[in-house]
Amino acid sequence: MRTRRSVRHPVPALAALLLAAALALTGCSAGDDASGGSSSAADRGADGKGVSGEAAPGGTGSGAKATAPPKLATSHIIRTASLTVRVKDVPKALDQARTGVENAGGYVGNETTTRDAGGHERTRVVLRVPVEKYEEVLADLEGSGKLLDRSAKAEDVTDQVVDVESRIKTQRASVARIRELMDQATKLSDVVTLEGELSTRQADLEALLARQKSLKDRTSLATITLSLSETPVKKEAKDDDPGFVDALAGGWSAFVTMLRWLAVAFGAVLPFAAVAALVVWLWLRVVRPRLPRRPAPAATALGPLPTARPAPESAQPGTPGERD
Repeated sequence: MRTRRSVRHPVPALAALLLAAALALTGCSAGDDASGGSSSAADRGADGKGVSGEAAPGGTGSGAKATAPPKLATSHIIRTASLTVRVKDVPKALDQARTGVENAGGYVGNETTTRDAGGHERTRVVLRVPVEKYEEVLADLEGSGKLLDRSAKAEDVTDQVVDVESRIKTQRASVARIRELMDQATKLSDVVTLEGELSTRQADLEALLARQKSLKDRTSLATITLSLSETPVKKEAKDDDPGFVDALAGGWSAFVTMLRWLAVAFGAVLPFAAVAALVVWLWLRVVRPRLPRRPAPAATALGPLPTARPAPESAQPGTPGERD
């Protein structure tokens, strides 16, 4: 008896494989649609841009609640002011200003006190107060006397603060990476190079931290420069027309001024005159007597000059030899 072998045709197997692939693709697309729909819904819920602010029917969990709007960045502003106030008693007004600033949580910085030729006292002091109490303290200082001058300035440094904070984070991460590389380094040359790089980056980090501290101090505390001056004493009005007494006083003042200048000139010339007199005295008393005297004039080559002979007396008459 001949046995009948079953012959398998490839067509049903290929059809089954294609059907399985189609089902898999359908499931993946459905999953993608579902995930895309859920992500879209989540995006709409996160952005708060849905058609209505209420949750969809049947929604549960956090997706059913509307998200809060993002918070605004905190502003960082440097506030400075300058005041000039005239008061009757400078020390008393200064004590009041110091007390008010300390009660507000601030402190007194530099302080300079001077007194002019008329005896009026003037004080210049730098006050640091918290920003929250800035306006209140400024109003109190303005009311302490007669306000002569006032100037205020506000500088927004929010961008600088944010930039410094970001650079500090980056620099810290850079320092941490260098430390990790140092732990993994095996060669001495690599360790030396990494140590130099670490020192440089740490110095940059310290500079950024110092700048951040300065910005924080200037933005958290306002600076007020206060100048206090006493009220000058009013003088009685005098007659502008000069009289005899005024002329006499003016002449006497001019005479005294002239004598003073003459005395100054005499005092300036006196050392030179004393030295000149000493030199003349030494010349006459010491040097000149010791100098050799000049020799007598020498005789001429022809001998001494002939002296004149007296004329002969006329002969008396009658004496011998009168005639030849």
